[in-house]
Amino acid sequence: MSRAALLVLSDGRFPAGGHAHSGGAEAAVVAGRIRNADDLAAFCRGRLHTTGLTAAALAAAAAHGHDPLALDDAADARTPSPALRAVARKLGRQLMRAARATWPGEELDAFALARPRGGHQPVVLGLTARSAGLAPEDAAHCAAYEAVGGPATAVVRLLSLNPFDATAVLARLAPELDHVAALAAAAARGPIGELPAPSAPLLDIAAEAHAARPVRLFAS
Repeated sequence: MSRAALLVLSDGRFPAGGHAHSGGAEAAVVAGRIRNADDLAAFCRGRLHTTGLTAAALAAAAAHGHDPLALDDAADARTPSPALRAVARKLGRQLMRAARATWPGEELDAFALARPRGGHQPVVLGLTARSAGLAPEDAAHCAAYEAVGGPATAVVRLLSLNPFDATAVLARLAPELDHVAALAAAAARGPIGELPAPSAPLLDIAAEAHAARPVRLFAS
């Protein structure tokens, strides 16, 4: 296992397409639910313990060796918003391109062949971690960090929030992020049907509204 590979995979500059997405933060800013660093912290905490945990568990399960096609179906069932399903597959397709160029492997090739329009991003993330020689908990950490790192970066652009304040939000969430990753990795050792599935209905509703907006900075 290479810790350097974990750093590469979790680096925001890894060409996986995440920079074009706000993780629901833009819709929250437009609605007035995020106005400052405190609001950002509350938003990120809620996202981490709901959709973040769900994504982390799917990623950890894929890294553990569960059937990725079954996991992709499970991800569909855990994503009620059509807009978010489309986003997850678009991001999964982009991540797959980067992963196959960086850590090529038969499992990535097989999944790409089975899901030519893209698999759910957390599942692809877990397969990528597995191909890179990382552990399920590493994949869970990547997914959990993405759940909060993307919105924090987006809010800096959306509100001209001081980047030091945004980074402080992420740093203070670190113990909770570790906890979510540990829960996800533990769940990944069990059957797919028992993976965590906490939901965030307001994120789903906001995603549908955001997809219909004629002018937006981020794709989601």
